Amino acid sequence: MTIHQVYEIEGMSCAACSSAVEHVTRKLDGMIRADVNLTTNKLTVEYDGEKVSPDDIIKKVSNAGFGCKLFIPPSRRNSLSRAEKDRQRAEAEQLEKAKSRWNRSNLWSAVVLTVLLLYFSMGTMLPRPVPVPDLLNPVTHQYNFAIVQLLLAVLIMFLGRRFYLRGYKALFHGSPDMDTLVAVGSSAAFIYSLVLTFRLQDNPMLIHGLFYESAAVVLTFVSIGKYLEGRSKEKTKTAIKKLVELAPDTALRMKSDGSVEETPIEEIRNDDIVLVKPGTRIPVDGIVEEGQGGVDESMLTGESMPVEKQPGSSVVGGSMNGNGLLKVRVTKTGSDTTLSKIIAFVEEAQGKKAPISRTADKVAGIFVPTVMVIAAVAGLFWTVLGVLGNSGVLSLPPDWTISTGFVLRVVISVLVIACPCALGLATPTAIMVGTGLGAANGILIRSGEALETAHRIDTVVLDKTGTVTEGKPRVTDSVVVVPGNEKKMLRLAAALESGSTHPLSVAVTDFAAAAGLSKSVPDVTLLNTVPGKGVHGHIEGSVVYAGNAALLETAGISVDGLNDTAERYKQQGKSLIYIACGRELLGMLAVADTVKETSAAAVRRLKEQGISVVLLTGDSKAAASYIGAQIGVDTVIAEVLPQDKAGIIEGLQNEGKKVMMVGDGINDAPALVQADIGAAIGNGSDVAIESGDIILMKSDLRDVPRAINLSRMTIKNIKENLFWAFCYNTIGIPIAAGVLFPAFGILLTPVFGAFAMSLSSVSVVSNALRLRTKKL
Repeated sequence: MTIHQVYEIEGMSCAACSSAVEHVTRKLDGMIRADVNLTTNKLTVEYDGEKVSPDDIIKKVSNAGFGCKLFIPPSRRNSLSRAEKDRQRAEAEQLEKAKSRWNRSNLWSAVVLTVLLLYFSMGTMLPRPVPVPDLLNPVTHQYNFAIVQLLLAVLIMFLGRRFYLRGYKALFHGSPDMDTLVAVGSSAAFIYSLVLTFRLQDNPMLIHGLFYESAAVVLTFVSIGKYLEGRSKEKTKTAIKKLVELAPDTALRMKSDGSVEETPIEEIRNDDIVLVKPGTRIPVDGIVEEGQGGVDESMLTGESMPVEKQPGSSVVGGSMNGNGLLKVRVTKTGSDTTLSKIIAFVEEAQGKKAPISRTADKVAGIFVPTVMVIAAVAGLFWTVLGVLGNSGVLSLPPDWTISTGFVLRVVISVLVIACPCALGLATPTAIMVGTGLGAANGILIRSGEALETAHRIDTVVLDKTGTVTEGKPRVTDSVVVVPGNEKKMLRLAAALESGSTHPLSVAVTDFAAAAGLSKSVPDVTLLNTVPGKGVHGHIEGSVVYAGNAALLETAGISVDGLNDTAERYKQQGKSLIYIACGRELLGMLAVADTVKETSAAAVRRLKEQGISVVLLTGDSKAAASYIGAQIGVDTVIAEVLPQDKAGIIEGLQNEGKKVMMVGDGINDAPALVQADIGAAIGNGSDVAIESGDIILMKSDLRDVPRAINLSRMTIKNIKENLFWAFCYNTIGIPIAAGVLFPAFGILLTPVFGAFAMSLSSVSVVSNALRLRTKKL
């Protein structure tokens, strides 16, 4: 029996951690699938229940150094009352806020202490020295100078103790990660400085070799990155919360005697009849039994126009009922509803999304152990050589004094010069500068992962409504049967539509106002709305009609004279409103969601970048093809249901493509998460924005190629940073180990090693800052 479960994992901080959890769980006999989502700290597993038990999984993960417990989704906690669920949710939010405040306070304390440490340690070394109190002068009061730095460094290291706890814990479990790099580098610099502090009495000049600031600055810098990363991760979790909030907690269920009772949504069953009042959300999926009216499904489908419903029409839970009273027979409840499936798709897409390969974390598993082995081997080699020389077994040159201090000097030099500060700074500095550059251009990048991943994008999928188009219908064409009747037609149409908030009605009244006719709109009497067809009323003694062809045909008015024009507009995906006065057809208005002015330019630049562009929409093939031709996309995929969008993205990924999805509606959320990069339009729905990896604040599609260009520049910068970081280490480590000592008598001192390490860090940061001068 195959069992599917989700576990909450505690203590993960980077991709190496998630890889370690996946590694140990996948080794279990009977494990089918084990995927870790680092963003939500969830482990999703599928296993053979006869071979594996939950206790086996928890034990394996715990032995790897992480906390693990079974996760129970909120939808399964039905034994709790609604009030109890709300109370638990509020307590969890308060706890999270308190934790965030504590982290922020810790961070600011570390920043202040780091500034003080840099002032005392480096103030006198600047080109224009900053004066320090004479009591702390490194020339006259070496001990005071060293002790103040020591105390400040200890305080900063205490505030950043989580790096040591997690880093060394990961190291002891055989899975070193980014925290390990920070912990080892900081510890090496601190221990070396501490040893020099104790030796100051013998050699006051050692005061210039202190590197307490190296131990502290790295901790503070990485802490800032971790804090920002944590905030971004929390924001990604709100997408599913907003989806859940679309569904009402209760429904009005009709009893057999005709009365209505308010019932918890969990107790609604298939074939129940629920009453949906105007202006309320439809609780579950169903079929309309009685009633007519428009239903706003934009929060689920992304389409801007309400959909007319009548007996026999299907409705979707979470959509907003308009001005009609509906009786709906329930067809789907619980996890079977469209909204629940969209939520499930978002969760599943998040669970499947593999963590981005962070170069530093990959190297950490090899680099740190290798350096430690080199230091140990070098120390052992010189120790054995010294023993053999002192015992007379080997004849060593007289100027070779291989003492304990010599060996310790070699070991510490290797560790200090191999300090992974530059390696640790290579990625985050470039990402911080890159995200800052993006923000300055209205491109908000939620995480370093998104910035790193976007450079590999070769396919961009564009949602239509609200992304390529304005997301708001407007009158695009006005056609009259008799030339010169346009003003009359617009006056009458505006009069009929002026009392409605329907998007098509608003488009007509706005068009009339733009033509300067708003003040000449006549009064209407006996106004009557025909659901799904249009309106008619008495104006200036005549019956005036505004609606579709079916409305006029019912009134005995022929629209055949406009058939050719109407067919052309329909092929362009436009909605048609015919206007007639009495028995005379005056003309028609074509209404459509128009293409944004910048869309074609954005597609053109994407193609120049070598990227394939796909238009993905739920609209008809004719409408989609017309829009696609206007903006010049490579491929058009039309008539796609909301829950199938993520599947389309997955299909493209299975073809080996790196996909960016650009959208603005709730129905785009699963696809945004499934894509390698989800880019949300800034004026889109909150759920789409929270699901996106990149937010385009200006709602300008030209920011899509700009974001990709930003990613490419940043990745190039990161590679340059890593090259310089490894260049210093590759040259310095062998020298620190003493390879030049036999031939040239050169033995690298820890001071020089620390200098080289600092120089590598400075070069990395300076190179990253160059990004600020780039244009997108």
